[in-house]
Amino acid sequence: MEQEENVNPWKIVDETKRYENSWISLTHYNVINPSGGEGVYGKVHFKNTAIGIVPVDSEMNTYLVGQFRFTINEYSWEIPEGGCPKNENPLLGAKRELLEETGLKANRWQVLGTSYLSNSVSDENSVFYLASELTQHEAEPEETEQLKIKKVPLQTAFDMIDEGEITDSLSILALRKVQVLLLQGKLKF
Repeated sequence: MEQEENVNPWKIVDETKRYENSWISLTHYNVINPSGGEGVYGKVHFKNTAIGIVPVDSEMNTYLVGQFRFTINEYSWEIPEGGCPKNENPLLGAKRELLEETGLKANRWQVLGTSYLSNSVSDENSVFYLASELTQHEAEPEETEQLKIKKVPLQTAFDMIDEGEITDSLSILALRKVQVLLLQGKLKF
């Protein structure tokens, strides 16, 4: 029998919130899975929307942010990104994150897309933007951030993905979207 797309085949028997902090909560579920068997599922709920920005200047450079990521125990080069409260307009969050992390402000914004970042274990959703017509101001990083900013040609950022130097999923999604739109001639700066 074929599954209807809008019908949830999972049945929740019970659920227990196991952990919560300011950014996430973790819930354990006892379930009946789509095959009718008993099972368990864990879900990480994100309290913010993930925001990513590909800033591009008039010379086709972009700005990457480097930082040591506690969760993966590695240094990571990424697009400017952060979290935006669910009740806030994501564009306002994107503007704030771009300024905080790079000191850049953009006069032109374009939504590139939306995505769930790891939908097998979390409900973290994202919105990613192209920011252009940039002006430089003073960066305002959060106290938990120790950031390096690297200005590189856009093509170099694409190459960094190919060479495994950019591994952050939101960065890859947003940069690849820009690359495809450029190849299709759909982006104008």
